[in-house]
Amino acid sequence: MPSINSARILILATDGYERSELRFPLDKLKAHGAKVEIASLKKEPIKSWDEKNWGDTANVDHLVGDVAVDDYDALVIPGGQINPDILRADKGAVDLVKSFVQSGKPVAAICHGPWLLVEAGALKGRKATSYASIKTDLMNAGAAWRDEAVVTDQGIITSRNPNDLDVFVAKIVEEVEEGRHDRRAA
Repeated sequence: MPSINSARILILATDGYERSELRFPLDKLKAHGAKVEIASLKKEPIKSWDEKNWGDTANVDHLVGDVAVDDYDALVIPGGQINPDILRADKGAVDLVKSFVQSGKPVAAICHGPWLLVEAGALKGRKATSYASIKTDLMNAGAAWRDEAVVTDQGIITSRNPNDLDVFVAKIVEEVEEGRHDRRAA
């Protein structure tokens, strides 16, 4: 079981990520001592969505296709409407999420981020939460949707929105320190 201060965590994001949902976990997990890197569909900096307009950018460490799941202890998927919608249409991004789910390593998605878990077939028969507007999408994918700040089912962590970031990151830390989870197939 890795300690958070020696863990390697990957954030999967592209243009249109909700600024707080990438920055807050990035900063807080680094403050815990984790090495946190960003993978995206392009190597150039990716642009955030900050409330009602484009925000700042984040540097990308790796292309999605160059990432090895074995090099990381967890995956974090920020939301925003644009980011996960673009990523769920990319086979490489979906395959990366599937590989993390199959590995038993913690996978955390917030807000609209669970759309990637839906696309990866990871939620059938599992408890999950999300931004309220995609509740039906999760339920149609077989999830038992809950209106809770954070929901964890066998190391798959989901959260509703930026107001839940403190408990979302705390749960990521807890699950990383628990290590791999033997998951039943979704």
